[in-house]
Amino acid sequence: MTDVNVARVVIGLVVAMVIIIVAVTKTKIHVFPAMIVGALAAGLVAGLAPKDVLANIVTGFGGTIGSIGIIIGFGVMMGAIFEVSGAAKRMALTFIKMLGKGKEDIAMAITGFIVSIPVFCDSAFVVLSPLAKSLARNTGKSLITISCALGTALLVTHSLVPPTPGPLAIVSFFKVDLGMFMIYSIIASVFIALGGLAYARWVGKKLFKLPDPNDSTKLIDRPYTAAELETPEQLVHENLPGTFISFAPILIPIVLILLNTVSGVLGATGSVKTLAGLFGHPVVAVGIGLMIAIYGLAGKMDRKVVVGLLDDSIKQAGIIVFVTGAGGALGQVLKASGAGNAIAEALVAAHIPGILLPYLMAFLLRIVSGSATVGMLTAGSITAPIILSMAGVNPYMGALACCIGSIGITNLHDSYFWVVNRTTGLTDVKEMFLHWFGAVCALSATGAVVLFVMNFIVGKIA
Repeated sequence: MTDVNVARVVIGLVVAMVIIIVAVTKTKIHVFPAMIVGALAAGLVAGLAPKDVLANIVTGFGGTIGSIGIIIGFGVMMGAIFEVSGAAKRMALTFIKMLGKGKEDIAMAITGFIVSIPVFCDSAFVVLSPLAKSLARNTGKSLITISCALGTALLVTHSLVPPTPGPLAIVSFFKVDLGMFMIYSIIASVFIALGGLAYARWVGKKLFKLPDPNDSTKLIDRPYTAAELETPEQLVHENLPGTFISFAPILIPIVLILLNTVSGVLGATGSVKTLAGLFGHPVVAVGIGLMIAIYGLAGKMDRKVVVGLLDDSIKQAGIIVFVTGAGGALGQVLKASGAGNAIAEALVAAHIPGILLPYLMAFLLRIVSGSATVGMLTAGSITAPIILSMAGVNPYMGALACCIGSIGITNLHDSYFWVVNRTTGLTDVKEMFLHWFGAVCALSATGAVVLFVMNFIVGKIA
């Protein structure tokens, strides 16, 4: 490739990024058409013939949707049922009972860690927040500690662990095995969530708040009196699904996918390989989870209610699928233009660690867009062709870098910032920033350390 061509593909990439960022932040244009226009501009500026640019957009879009569209649809439908069935509350109560008094923040963190795999963190926080307030009312432990532990754990798995749509798309962009990536992402998520839990305990002391015993919509900043603790709220167990059926829709698909990966690593043959490949295929595994949710969690609900719920969830899935497909289109155009090889060679020559690129790009796009999903999808579609062209970079670590970077820094145009703070009951902006801006910064700092440690340990493994 000539120097002129290298310059053109780099300029094309910059033009695409500017188009997407400006469209998302300054105009009424949705991120989906913005990414398609960005892909078109990148290809044309790089010197591809118009018909080749369009062909690559179609190929990239269709290839990405074909590989993960069904899984996203199944996962969002399962999450919708999980959200309204009371399964999340059952899981939380199970962990509270298991861990015992004094560890309510840990119980809520573990619950959030698992719940956010099928349920979007915004919705999950709203669903579980009343339980967090009840725990604070019963124990006298700072509501800020419990809510922050819940919110950070929800954000971590929302950003890192498939089959959450964002990380699932990253798996497709970086062409890595889903089961193996789940192992890496779960390991990283545990340590990052611990960072969030540590911050939750610190900020809960600095910002001590409890639900007002006379008006649960308000907060007080003093410990309860002995009399107030003698009349706690009752934790409601009625009309909640059983423990096993509450966990099953999430854990069974994960186990099936991981078993398929393990059987491949161990070199299984014959019927074992066939069965593991069938039931461990992401479409089948998540489909099984969906069936368990429909008949196990929503079995007693009216048919029309369930169908309506699934219809609404599909509308939500449609947006995710189209944005993911647009990311695939952009990535395919960049690959065809030679941008991946050109920038990979420049990074190698400059001795810049490859995983820095997806991490920093996802981090910055998260700040600009206010959305972890948009940040990682855009960054992943741009950086995957580059990382896959670098011989010294483990694609699993590149994909993980993109997901961890998308945690970013929260700001005022981040919807989750307002969901967590307002639902918790905070109204003062300074307290909001101490609570949630600080929490997300703690997650990002922990995530950066975890990423580079993991890359040092397993980065050279292909």
